Amino acid sequence: MYSIGEFATFGRVSARMLRHYDAIGLLKPAHIDSSTGYRRYGIWQLSDLSLIASLRDLGVGLPAIGLIFTSGDRDSALRAVLTDRRTDLLESIRTDTDRLDRIETRLKEIGERPMDRSIEYTPIEELTVYATHAIAEGGGPDRIGETIATLIPRLDEALESAGRPLIEPGIFWYVPGEDSDDVEVHISYMAEPEATPGRGYDVVRLPAVPMMARLRHHGDMSGIDESWAALMSQIVADGYVMATPTREVYVHAPGHEPGADWITELQVPVTRAETP
Repeated sequence: MYSIGEFATFGRVSARMLRHYDAIGLLKPAHIDSSTGYRRYGIWQLSDLSLIASLRDLGVGLPAIGLIFTSGDRDSALRAVLTDRRTDLLESIRTDTDRLDRIETRLKEIGERPMDRSIEYTPIEELTVYATHAIAEGGGPDRIGETIATLIPRLDEALESAGRPLIEPGIFWYVPGEDSDDVEVHISYMAEPEATPGRGYDVVRLPAVPMMARLRHHGDMSGIDESWAALMSQIVADGYVMATPTREVYVHAPGHEPGADWITELQVPVTRAETP
């Protein structure tokens, strides 16, 4: 049997970490002296400690490691955990690659205004749409994106069940909460000239907007935050005051998987700022 210090040295971890593993039930000592409280570890426990250390080095969380140790089929559990971690890493690589591309774009744009970010200020007529909505609790791009992902199939199914066509462009709009960070997310398709009510969707008349700032974002959603930021900044620079709700109009969006050929028009209601 080995003391906690000796065992920590063999496993190349700290004694503090071994105490933590004991406290959470992940790796308990083989024996604890009842009078002194000293922990003793068996050499056979070194393989478990080595597995924990290697999985932690791969970024696997302690709860997932615990599932491996409590599983009746450790190899299958280990394979599942590593597969999940691989998926997470691949997604992280994709996200970081997108961020690098956007950094390169921003670096090139410093000091100049790109031609594809020109903004128009035009009136928008009243529109009638078939819509549904839900609350994105806490707001933020991630929660809004998750909410949209649940709303799209819901609206598609409701309209198809009612025999209504899916008429593009899709129009999404966002209403911020008055006393919370929540955001009310609405998605819609254009309605026919004679709109027909039905189950699972609402007939909504989007009001006319006397002056709408409009900017077209080209490509998938990875850089849309930068496009929104560019639109907001230019609105202020041009002497306008922004209002809500803002809209996203999917001018060209084949399928539901964003691609390089997508065109999304960002829209913000504006009025002229009062001169001091």
